[in-house]
Amino acid sequence: MTLHDVTSALEKLYPPAWAASWDAVGLVAGDPDRPVRRVLFAVDPVAPVVDEAVEWGAELVVTHHPLLLRGVTSVAATTPKGRLVHRMIESGIGLYTAHTNADTARPGVSDALAAAVGLVGELRPLDPDPSDPEGLRGIGRIGRLERPMALHEFAELAAAGLPRTAGGVRVAGDPERTVYEVAVSGGSGDSLLDAARAAGVDAYLTSDLRHHPASEFAEHGGPALLDVAHWAGEWPWLADGAERLRGVLSARGATVETRVSATVTDAWSQTFPRES
Repeated sequence: MTLHDVTSALEKLYPPAWAASWDAVGLVAGDPDRPVRRVLFAVDPVAPVVDEAVEWGAELVVTHHPLLLRGVTSVAATTPKGRLVHRMIESGIGLYTAHTNADTARPGVSDALAAAVGLVGELRPLDPDPSDPEGLRGIGRIGRLERPMALHEFAELAAAGLPRTAGGVRVAGDPERTVYEVAVSGGSGDSLLDAARAAGVDAYLTSDLRHHPASEFAEHGGPALLDVAHWAGEWPWLADGAERLRGVLSARGATVETRVSATVTDAWSQTFPRES
């Protein structure tokens, strides 16, 4: 297997053309002709993830978040991102990003999040991609729980299904209200608050909800809100992406070993006061 073989398989699953116009996806570093035997999947391209890749002997790291989202004029090792690029190149490790193209894909990031927090059955996009005539792709997903339950029960279910972080699951709404139909969106999702209200769901689970939009949303009624750590909400996709990559390669008569990084790269590492 070469790096080109692996990236072409990834681009079959998550075509770069599906990415938002502002996004930066695809191969960031690496020689397409170099062999690849091990692929590490992670949410963030940060130093601890590269450390893990070096220790495990990976030749490729696939991350959800871009390393170089905005234009740069230098990757000198005098900057944190430059040092990361240099270390990967010196270690023979490539870097590939699947970001908003993995968000809108079906299945994609929000499908994995929906499954992790207990949604079952057929899912539909919260914000459909107008370029998809079948209406299957798009940002976010809407689905149902196995049974109606109180909001606090759903919050516990979501917390149990996602990796633990310092911030846990924050909830806005009557803890006893009944929740059955739920919208989810991996990553920062406050731009879809209106879409969640229009969908008529009982709850909306996402990340990075800001104070004023969330406060105003809760004040005017509508779905309950659940805010999870950005990293935690996107982490479930890694195993799904790794499995689908192996599937595409297997159909082509090739194999790679994959690994999902368990390194917690959420920006918030502690809360105070600490639990006793």
